[in-house]
Amino acid sequence: MSVFLGIDIGTSGTKTLAINERGEILAEASQTYPCYFPKPLWSEQDPEDWWQATVATIKSVVKKAKLKAADVKAIGLSGQMHGSVFLDKNGKVVRKALLWNDQRTAAECEEIERRAGGRKKLIEMVANPALTGFTAPKILWLRNQEPRNFDKTKHVLLPKDDIRRRLTGELATDVSDASGMLLLDVAKRTWSKKLLDKLELDPALFATCYESEEVTGKLLPAVAKELGLSTECVVVGGAGDCAANAVGTGVVTGGTLSNSIGTSGVMFVHSDEMQVDPQGRLHTFCHAVHGKWHMMGVTLAAGGSLQWLAENVCQDLAGKALGGKGKNDPYAVLTREAEQIPHGSEGLFFLPYLAGERTPHADPYARGCFIGLTMKHTRGHMARSVLEGVAYSLRDALDIIRGLGVPVKQIRASGGGGKSPLWRQIQADVFGQDVVTINAEQGPGYGVALLAAVGAGAFKSVEEACGATIRVVQKTAYDKKAAKVYDRAFPVYQQLYRSLKADFRAIGELG
Repeated sequence: MSVFLGIDIGTSGTKTLAINERGEILAEASQTYPCYFPKPLWSEQDPEDWWQATVATIKSVVKKAKLKAADVKAIGLSGQMHGSVFLDKNGKVVRKALLWNDQRTAAECEEIERRAGGRKKLIEMVANPALTGFTAPKILWLRNQEPRNFDKTKHVLLPKDDIRRRLTGELATDVSDASGMLLLDVAKRTWSKKLLDKLELDPALFATCYESEEVTGKLLPAVAKELGLSTECVVVGGAGDCAANAVGTGVVTGGTLSNSIGTSGVMFVHSDEMQVDPQGRLHTFCHAVHGKWHMMGVTLAAGGSLQWLAENVCQDLAGKALGGKGKNDPYAVLTREAEQIPHGSEGLFFLPYLAGERTPHADPYARGCFIGLTMKHTRGHMARSVLEGVAYSLRDALDIIRGLGVPVKQIRASGGGGKSPLWRQIQADVFGQDVVTINAEQGPGYGVALLAAVGAGAFKSVEEACGATIRVVQKTAYDKKAAKVYDRAFPVYQQLYRSLKADFRAIGELG
């Protein structure tokens, strides 16, 4: 039997699954770990937590599926993008990793654009502007703010690639994840020597780049023994979680858009040729499909906004999360209450900028807020306005994609926003376009398991693997009356940010 593992090192936890050559899921396991927020808008994790979760979930999957060591032929790795793992000469972690939603690097973004010769020149080099979530500003922050730690640093890896290092001993990455470091020549799919020179960064800091299905190494003997696997098991390049999710939802050809809502929200569209948003509102990265690219818009706090509401505003419901299931689950309660509220939440708006924002504003100072509250508004109104606010933020990205002439024939919803019938309907109505779901719900983990299968020779290409395993199972048609309500409200939502932009910066300066 040939089995392939997909491991997704996410922000809330690590998920591992096993599939066979037909793409059938044999077993799954997950393990959570904490985030640390030492200051407002800072976000960190301990890479050791990722490793312990990886080991535990692999062992669990092997046990559940009753796998023999020789059964597992290949492993694919996915992970939260942009995070920075700083390693010393002995491979020891220098400090906690700075995550994708960390906003401390505004000054370093300005430094990068200045060193590059301006925003336009930077986009010409690496296809994207400098954003606080990206990896390059984090490296400069370490150099500027923690010079002793920077001097100790000999390698900088992305989260999934630190797991690869511990599995195989190899320092490697893939082009999709590397694109999000702001140091890759996205057109040539290799490190940008020009930008590295301007930033005075040693190329030796960075891992070797591979395509996503290429083999990067084999399991180390001690690791293979601990995991119950074989040293002949290979590890392929894998992908950043957004590209991995696109593979896992079959978004590997033109005209199909992936709309994924997890902690963040992502609008992801495939591109056979490299296309760049000249204003830098969308990201242009290498795809996990060999020789292809994608454009992507990101909302930093999508599902994270609903989680925040449940845990920090509706504490009585959050308390039930420990043992609550079914009707008592806090999210189920909020959803039931939101279902009773009219489209548009009777004039209540939510700006989902709890962690700053990426698309289209690229504003680390942006803040989340409810606007339009009256004595009539209830918890249900607040819940629905959060769902609508996140959908509006995703429409911001969708409208830019459409405006650039990129065809969007089908929108595939996944993640928490794809599983919720109410949120799925709100998205369809806000987008003014039908939304579909597919048979594979595991997203990034499933995507990199398919990449592992391609790397091991079970399929000739990523496109063939997706075509053989992924199909549409459900359609949510948009409601024309609801869409008209949202079409009237959407410009108001957009204007609220513009009205508050200067105030957000002033608030940020208060600490």
